[in-house]
Amino acid sequence: MGTLLWGVLPYVAFVLLVSGLLWRHRYDKFGWTTRSSQVYESRLLNIASPVFHYGILFVLVGHLMGLFVPESWTDAVGMSEHTYHLFSLFGGTAAGVLAVVGIGMLVYRRRTNAPVFKATTRNDKTMYVMLLAAIVMGLWAKLANSSVGSGYDYRATIAPWARSLFTLQPKVSLMEGVPVTFQVHIVIGMVLIALVPFTRLVHMFSAPVQYLFRPYVVYRSKDQGQLGQRPPRRGWERVDR
Repeated sequence: MGTLLWGVLPYVAFVLLVSGLLWRHRYDKFGWTTRSSQVYESRLLNIASPVFHYGILFVLVGHLMGLFVPESWTDAVGMSEHTYHLFSLFGGTAAGVLAVVGIGMLVYRRRTNAPVFKATTRNDKTMYVMLLAAIVMGLWAKLANSSVGSGYDYRATIAPWARSLFTLQPKVSLMEGVPVTFQVHIVIGMVLIALVPFTRLVHMFSAPVQYLFRPYVVYRSKDQGQLGQRPPRRGWERVDR
């Protein structure tokens, strides 16, 4: 079971992610969208959407730092293990709570607004459940195995295992002593990664990065006084009988 979960499932999730993205780009380009429901309701959406997106962005950055920044790097810049632990505990918890609040507001909006609820598919409901489960389980794992004084050192087990996946030599044995809450969180996360291409979460791979590098767009107001009046073309005058 350990080999299946920590040595096979990560690659299955990655293959489904890549192949799903390629399939959807080939056969469902017009469906590569968030299917925005802003036309039905925008007041609550203008609050809930930024809250969720900032929260999930901080969660993602925290995971990338925790998994792919070795302890030797933080030691090299003078950050002690306790300082890193406090930053991870409070920063990660704040990011997770922000994401959960955002999801809660989005779900509330979909459930209480009839047009938005009708536009919600089973696919959307599955996505919300899996996303919320991954974040809540991550918070539970963090808080259940941490205190202000100390906490579970995932950088000695989970992080090396995650990095070993990229060398195609997964260190399955590192996951044997990991707390169950962390294990459940990781499994849910891998399932969520596999589902990304088949849900509205696919839009994360089409962020408008090109807007950062495109030329400036110049807007000019239409001033009739400066543009002048152009006489009408002859031949189209109304003929009175």
